[in-house]
Amino acid sequence: MEDANKRVKTSTHRRGQDGGEKRRRCSKRTNSGSLKTDRGIQKGRCYDCSQCGKSFSSTSHLNRHQKTHTGEKPCMCLQCGKRFSNASNLARHQKTHIEVKRYHCSDCGKTFLKLSKIIEHQRIHTGDKPYICLQCGKGFPLSSLLTRHQKNHIRDPSYHCSDCGKDFCNGTRLRLHQRVHTGEKPYKCTYCGKRFTFLSSVTVHERIHTGEKPYPCTVCGKRFVNSSSLYSHIKVHSGDKPYGCMLCGSRFARSAEWKTHNRLHTGERPYHCTLCDKQFSQHAHLKTHLRMHTGEKPFHCSFCKKDFSQSSHLKVHLRIHTGEKPHQCSHCVKTFHTFSHLRIHLRSHTGEKPYPCSVCGKCFSQSSERKVHQRGRNCKKSDSIERTMETDKKH
Repeated sequence: MEDANKRVKTSTHRRGQDGGEKRRRCSKRTNSGSLKTDRGIQKGRCYDCSQCGKSFSSTSHLNRHQKTHTGEKPCMCLQCGKRFSNASNLARHQKTHIEVKRYHCSDCGKTFLKLSKIIEHQRIHTGDKPYICLQCGKGFPLSSLLTRHQKNHIRDPSYHCSDCGKDFCNGTRLRLHQRVHTGEKPYKCTYCGKRFTFLSSVTVHERIHTGEKPYPCTVCGKRFVNSSSLYSHIKVHSGDKPYGCMLCGSRFARSAEWKTHNRLHTGERPYHCTLCDKQFSQHAHLKTHLRMHTGEKPFHCSFCKKDFSQSSHLKVHLRIHTGEKPHQCSHCVKTFHTFSHLRIHLRSHTGEKPYPCSVCGKCFSQSSERKVHQRGRNCKKSDSIERTMETDKKH
C-alpha cells in the first residue's frame, strides 16, 4: 500500500483524430498538489495580491507572499529565536545550526558552509566584479546580479508604461515601476512607520535604527549599510573614476555624481517643488527643501532631544555635546566646531574685513559686528566724507 504522502495521480488528454476524439493516458506522474496548481492555471484561476498586484496560481502561494507586506513571521527557530515567514525558510535556517561552517572570512568574521559562498562574499571586500554586461559594460560580483541586470536591456512593448512611455521586460517590473507614478509605498518601517516603494529600500532604511553596517572596508575599516555604498567608497582608495565630463574634463567615481555634475553645465533642474514651484538639480535637495514646508525634523539628538531637518545640522550639533573640534587654525593652535567659525577666526590673522557699512564705509570682519555698528550712534555720514577727502589728498 502506497504512502498517502507519495500519492500520485494520472491525467488524461483528449486529442482530435480524423474528426473524432480519442482518449489517451498521460504517462507523466505528477504529485497531487502540483496537479491541482496546474489545473488552476489551465482553468485561468489567478489570485492577485491586493497590495502590489502580483499574481499567483494558488491561495497558499498568495498567503505566503502577503507576509512580505505584513511583516508576519510566525515560524521561530527554537535555538536562536530568529523568526521566518514560512516553514521552508525556517527549515533551511535550522541547517546552519547543525552543519559546521568551515569557511571563515578574515575581513569581517563571517562564516560560510560552502567555499563558493565565501568566494562570492569576499568580492564585497575586494570590490571585484568579474561578471560584465556586454551591452553596457557594467560589472557585477555575482552572476545572478548580472542576469537580473541584463533583463533591463530587454524591452517588450506589451509591458508599456502609459505615464512615461517606458517599456519593461515583464509585468512585475512594470508594476514596480508604476509605483513611481502612483506614489504607492506598500512597505513600512517597523521602527518609525516611514513607508517605502520597494522592500530592499525598507531593509536598508531599518539599519539606520538598528545601527547595523554589515559591509566593512578592508582598507580603512569604515562600515556601510549596503554593498553599493561600499563599492563606491572603495573607489576612494583605488582612485578609479570611470565617469568623465565631456565639457570640463572632471572625473567621477559614480555615475550618479557624473549625472548631477552635468546639470551644472546644462542648467537642468528636473525636480520640482509642488508647493512653491522651486526647482532643484538633485532629488536630495528637493527632499530637504520640502521639510521647510512640512516642518519635518527627522534627525534627533540623543543627548538633548533637539530635532533637525538635515543630518548635517545634527552632526555639527552633536559636537557641542562631544566637545569635538575638528577644524584647526593653521596660524595658531585654536580649534573650532564648524568650518564657518574657523573662517571667521582666520580674519583676525589676515585682517580681512569683507562687510562694509553702506553709510560711513567702515569695514567689519563679521556681518553681526556691522549690524551692531549701524544700530549705534557711532555710524556717521561725515566720517565717510572725511575719509574720502583724506584719500583724495593722498592721490
